[in-house]
Amino acid sequence: MVSAEVLEKLETEFKKLEASDSKSLLKKYLTREIFDQLKTKQTSFGSTLLDCIQSGLANHDSGVGIYAPDAEAYTVFADLFDPIIEDYHNGFKKTDKHPPKDFGDCDTLGNLDPAGEYVVSTRVRCGRSLQGYPFNPCLTEEQYKEMQDKVSSTLSGLEGELKGTYYPLAGMTKEVQQKLIDDHFLFKEGDRFLQTANACRFWPTGRGIYHNENKTFLVWCNEEDHLRIISMQMGGDLGQVFRRLTTAVNDIEKRIPFSHDDRLGFLTFCPTNLGTTIRASVHIKVPKLAANKAKLDEIAGKFNLQVRGTRGEHTEAEGGIYDISNKRRMGLTEYQAVKEMYDGITELIKIEKEL
Repeated sequence: MVSAEVLEKLETEFKKLEASDSKSLLKKYLTREIFDQLKTKQTSFGSTLLDCIQSGLANHDSGVGIYAPDAEAYTVFADLFDPIIEDYHNGFKKTDKHPPKDFGDCDTLGNLDPAGEYVVSTRVRCGRSLQGYPFNPCLTEEQYKEMQDKVSSTLSGLEGELKGTYYPLAGMTKEVQQKLIDDHFLFKEGDRFLQTANACRFWPTGRGIYHNENKTFLVWCNEEDHLRIISMQMGGDLGQVFRRLTTAVNDIEKRIPFSHDDRLGFLTFCPTNLGTTIRASVHIKVPKLAANKAKLDEIAGKFNLQVRGTRGEHTEAEGGIYDISNKRRMGLTEYQAVKEMYDGITELIKIEKEL
């Protein structure tokens, strides 16, 4: 049973959202009818509608405003999640099915910028959740510790280029911390959207970072998702970056089963990050295109690309360097998602040269 206290809070905050000029997808799709239909529902982990939408209720400037407190929430609260997923993922309807995993042939993706004139660095990441555990808001302190043990022992089995060290956040020395900050590896607590989604409890327990010796392969444990697996390097060799990620993901999956759904693909905390969960991005300098940001956004949009500031969402472009990535993560394979980014960036560079 959903408690009277939760119902009261839902009611009060819902009215504030209704009256606000919020542009979030939550406001767009949470009608009174849907609200009344879902407000008394719960998952077997005990997650309520409030657990899903509290971040969007607290932050009216959210773009999306909803998270899944556990994998079941996508089903129990489907009447709200489905239209938001369809809107964000370019028409991925509730009758659609995400295709099976396919990393394709990495060798067909070459270097985006062999001369090194435009692409500063290349990065491909994906999110994964461990089967049998809820997502952040519902995890107990014990589960955080248990998951970190599983993850660190799994990663310590990686070999070759992927071999590296796991650094738990709890008890981390100032020197190690500074070194990881300097490398831009360390994630920190305090994102208000995650805070209000209740995703930062028991911090820093159960959180940590793994990286290989070359600093080209990185795993975040229990930041926003259970796992963020990241492959990156300077320059534009997307094929090499993607191949490293593929090897790592397949290797880890042999040891830890991931949460997966036949319809939605790989399940993670944020509905913007389902399906392949792949985000392939470059830091790129296109000064002529960037002189007209609206034009840059328009061209990028044609290729299903998303333009962000240098340090990602909600940041500015520093020194004219933009972070540009694929937007679509659902309804296409891992290979197709990365290929969209490859084709789009190739085209942007071509346009920049012609200006």
